[in-house]
Amino acid sequence: MFVSDLQHFLDMPDDAPGPARRMAEHLTMIVRAASAGDTGLAWASALTCIRRPNHRACPGNLVLRRVDIPSSIEWQCADCGDDGVISGWDHTPFDLRRSDTQQTTDSGVDVTVSPEVASTLRSLTLLDTISEHIVFRARASACD
Repeated sequence: MFVSDLQHFLDMPDDAPGPARRMAEHLTMIVRAASAGDTGLAWASALTCIRRPNHRACPGNLVLRRVDIPSSIEWQCADCGDDGVISGWDHTPFDLRRSDTQQTTDSGVDVTVSPEVASTLRSLTLLDTISEHIVFRARASACD
């Protein structure tokens, strides 16, 4: 189990090693997705596992569960079982929880996109907060 405090990955120096930067990106993606979802419920996100067992990309998606008191995010790959817990994420720029003043935009419409399109949408940097919330709330499905 990978136990982490997101505060340790914020404001990394420019000369930080590549593996540390990739782990920081992975953890911030998990935080964005988990904080966009509902609290207390485990759900299969569209985020894919970053492990490479036997030098091959793991095909699994991450199952996320967010607890708000005390704030923590649990994640686990549905395929290989890689897992972890993240603390220190609340009130960071990656916390996508809605404030009480934000309106709900969930209309209950399902749109199916490929994993590649979902990944591209997550990489867009100019999304407004509501759009970012929708993109990171994407769930994995078993479509052929």
